[in-house]
Amino acid sequence: MMIATKDLQHLFAQIAEDISAQRDHLCELDGAIGDGDHGLAMDAGCEAAAKAVGALDSAQAAPTAVFNTAAKAFLNAVGASSGPLYATAFMRAGAAAKDRLELTDDDFLRAFAAMAQGIQERGKAEPGEKTMVDAWKPAADAALEAWQSGTPLPQCFEMAERSARQGCEATRDMTAAKGRASRLGDRVIGHIDPGAASAVVIITAMAKFTRHRDG
Repeated sequence: MMIATKDLQHLFAQIAEDISAQRDHLCELDGAIGDGDHGLAMDAGCEAAAKAVGALDSAQAAPTAVFNTAAKAFLNAVGASSGPLYATAFMRAGAAAKDRLELTDDDFLRAFAAMAQGIQERGKAEPGEKTMVDAWKPAADAALEAWQSGTPLPQCFEMAERSARQGCEATRDMTAAKGRASRLGDRVIGHIDPGAASAVVIITAMAKFTRHRDG
């Protein structure tokens, strides 16, 4: 079952819907260790991306154009730190899609892994620094490892989602090495990183997408 542009349009709409549902919760998490607007920023970015992507002609636009359009829209909507990170993620996904008209399961998985790598490189963050990388990297690693051992795509993303949740939960016990939270020292211990929490929402939406796309 190939993944076409119209499928990706549905995916971005799903991500926007799920982030919107979690917006207030993400703001609460951010209020504890940041400036309290992470949910608003992610909601604005995902909404803008979904709208821009949804406006594309699915018969004309290739998946690469979908990801590039999402990147530009997200960046225009979000000046905060998550803007350039997700813009880079979507640009990398677009590059991984290589202008193919439809994506195979392998292409989609590689686009997902490229997103995680883009976020890590742009943010110059390593796992253990209490950032969204603590969710993204283990998720991509788990999905790639499962895929290489012949696991079907939906199960690969189930493993990605589980690893992202574990990674996010682990940020509770970390001090922060990056951003505003890094100035709070030990006071951030006991709080989940909001960027990791929003990453879980996005990765979960992608997992849901791989399970239901045949429907």
